[in-house]
Amino acid sequence: MTAKASTWILSAQCESQLGSVDVVTRFLKERRCYITEISSFDDPRAGRFFIRAAFTADDTATFDQAEFETAFSERAAPFAMTFELTPADKRVKTLIMVSKADHCLNDLLYRHRTGQLPLDIKGIVSNHRDLEPLAQWHGLPYYHFPVTPDTKRAQEARIRALIDEVDAELVVLARYMQVLSPELCHRLSGRAINIHHSLLPGFRGAKPYHQAYEKGVKLVGATAHYINDDLDEGPIIAQGVDAVDHAHYPEDLVVKGRDVECLTLARAIGYHIERRVFLHAGRTVILKH
Repeated sequence: MTAKASTWILSAQCESQLGSVDVVTRFLKERRCYITEISSFDDPRAGRFFIRAAFTADDTATFDQAEFETAFSERAAPFAMTFELTPADKRVKTLIMVSKADHCLNDLLYRHRTGQLPLDIKGIVSNHRDLEPLAQWHGLPYYHFPVTPDTKRAQEARIRALIDEVDAELVVLARYMQVLSPELCHRLSGRAINIHHSLLPGFRGAKPYHQAYEKGVKLVGATAHYINDDLDEGPIIAQGVDAVDHAHYPEDLVVKGRDVECLTLARAIGYHIERRVFLHAGRTVILKH
């Protein structure tokens, strides 16, 4: 099947070795593919090389993705290079999970509606009904999966079934206030993004911003990361921060924190869908512009 796309993204990684850049750029030149953006990183400590190239084909009408991948596989084989070829305009099939807080969901739906985030949102999952009217206003399916300690296993089974049903490529935890089981975390490894506040020093439990106010914090922030079975400790994709001072009361900290959470989550999703994120040894490499 011939694919038609104006721009393609080739992302690859391999062990650090001579010629790892050349194997990508020379292949694209021979194919008369014009590189519009390229970035790479070599990690001498890990002995690992990462590269991302955006390019246009000489004749987009006859560009054959399967043939390109087969040919590049042969060229990359001596380097044991793994790679992914993706249309730059691909809309990623996504499920968004929420509880009651609406700020991150509102922001994502706005960016989706205005084309800032090219997502194909397949639905919104929640353990509460509070945000169902927001989903309905956007014309999106809303799945209410209530959960209690006794029903958690069955509720997660419904989530897994829905992920398979809609063929979700990305799951976004936009302030979903439930801890996922290790089994579900492993299943969603590298394709589920969570957002949470980042306050220094760290404050856990109820009302973290009130705790932060009592300690006189000077920075509020947020961290977006891939999930794993360690709560809020998965590979970090993006972080944001904003300054505060003694004049900011707990309610002010909450407002600022929510703004940072929205921006940080959107940035992380953008990196992910643009194929800028590489995972290796529990860390991320982000190849930006």
